[in-house]
Amino acid sequence: MRASRFFIGTLKEAPAEAELVSHQLMLRAGLIRRLGAGLYTWMPLGLRVLRKVEAVVREEMNRAGAIEVHMPCVIPAELWQETGRWEAFGPQLLKIKDRHERDFLFGPTHEEVITDIVRREVKSYRQLPVHFYQIQTKFRDEIRPRFGVMRAREFVMKDGYSFHADRADFEREYRNMHDTYVRIFTRLGLRLRAVAADPGAIGGSASHEFHVLADSGEDAIAWSPGSEYAANVELAEAVAPSAGRPPAAETAHKVATPGKTTCEEVAALLGVPLGRTVKAIAVMHEERFALLLVRGDHVLNEHKAARVEGLDPFRFATETEIVHALGCPPGYIGPPGGPAAAARNVRVIADRSVAVLADFVCGANEPGFHMAGMNWGRDAPEPEVADLRNVVEGDPSPDGRGALRIQRGIEVGHIFQLGTKYSEAMQAVFLDEKGVSHPMLMGCYGIGVTRIVAAAIEQNHDERGIVFPQPVAPFPACIVPVGYHRDESVRDAADRLYAELTASGVEVLLEDRDARPGVLFADMDLIGVPHRLVISGRGLAAGSIEYKGRRDAEPRSLPLASAQSFLRERLLAA
Repeated sequence: MRASRFFIGTLKEAPAEAELVSHQLMLRAGLIRRLGAGLYTWMPLGLRVLRKVEAVVREEMNRAGAIEVHMPCVIPAELWQETGRWEAFGPQLLKIKDRHERDFLFGPTHEEVITDIVRREVKSYRQLPVHFYQIQTKFRDEIRPRFGVMRAREFVMKDGYSFHADRADFEREYRNMHDTYVRIFTRLGLRLRAVAADPGAIGGSASHEFHVLADSGEDAIAWSPGSEYAANVELAEAVAPSAGRPPAAETAHKVATPGKTTCEEVAALLGVPLGRTVKAIAVMHEERFALLLVRGDHVLNEHKAARVEGLDPFRFATETEIVHALGCPPGYIGPPGGPAAAARNVRVIADRSVAVLADFVCGANEPGFHMAGMNWGRDAPEPEVADLRNVVEGDPSPDGRGALRIQRGIEVGHIFQLGTKYSEAMQAVFLDEKGVSHPMLMGCYGIGVTRIVAAAIEQNHDERGIVFPQPVAPFPACIVPVGYHRDESVRDAADRLYAELTASGVEVLLEDRDARPGVLFADMDLIGVPHRLVISGRGLAAGSIEYKGRRDAEPRSLPLASAQSFLRERLLAA
């Protein structure tokens, strides 16, 4: 491709609203242009990158035995009403009406559509298993679209769905997709980690997320360097402390803490470690009031709390409800103590780390006061105990091998064991060899195709711009002739090398625009071309050409005659 016949719309500065590095660089490099909130046009350079990601995804999905289909973007409401997601999915669902006032939605995901197809087409166990996938535009009406294509409203996703007659085959395909996803992201040149995850709104039993490791990632991943353990922080178990509760050494006493409503403020006032304070979070399950207790230096994990028996679903209590239950406003609440505790009908659930505390500090359920020297069993009834908190760096790994580390990641893939969630709701059944009807077991497998582009940039950039992994670069190589429009020998050498490389199947960009060399070099660095060949009059006089890899600190000189073979070797080695 000749640059003069292509469109390269680079910018010196990114718009002020661009926060993440990937958003800034995608705009500066001319990969995307904003149309509206969360809506982007993929420009020619960006589209080349997107198509390369799609190609790898498609090749590996086909290799894994999945079959490509293409489903409608606009879906009749009746399908989502069958599964209850028409209302349950929430305001992210873009609902629309046609001219006949019939309800439709713009699909954010396609479980209902594919289940409808399969229940119509598949009747016997002999037709199973089957795995369909598509690469298609989705829409989710994000309340606050941001970070460019990382959290856009319209995006491209690969979504796949498998259907099975028995659990053994169902689990086989889940492992197959796990391995396929690892191959996809490895081929794309991304450093990633697969982690156990919460199925969330899609539903089902088990699930795994695939995260590109990057400091800017929205998700926190807990993993053990001493084993294969890795999980989203939302799911990672906080193991109970190995040491038991020490004996009480203090007498419970009330202390004045006027205006001190946080654990940090109380710990500083009393001169105690933050880990000896107890944070009380008031919640409601139906009409029952409950207190969730975590250490002052820990954070409540709402996903774990929702899994506590008798708390799903829960919501945070209002100030009126807190005052009614404890006789005290927020900021000074704690586990009720003394003989009146049971009479208050307050359910108290303590995190494992709180359950082993002695001589701790908590709210006194009296404005302006806290209790110090508190001990379970003596000053407050023994609580229920559950895993309620986020893990932190240094916690023991749940598999007993090493200590956890916390790393940020960008989710680019997610696989789910849906089981019979959708097949039962939509009556997607098959007849076994005895003629008995069963609901199909179903798996779901998603990849954020547009997200991969942004994640690759977050993981691969420097002060000059994007450093694309070669498999996703818009062009793996470029030729930059110095003086192309002024020096005939340079032009002839550049045209000849360009023709040779193109004929041999190398995607190469000939930078033949009439601009200063510094501008051309800067553009090639900005858009992330991995390999650069520079042809100059001085080099030709010496029979040489200059090569510089995008990550190289300095260029090197090569014999002109070996430029093609050298570049092909570099491309094959990547």
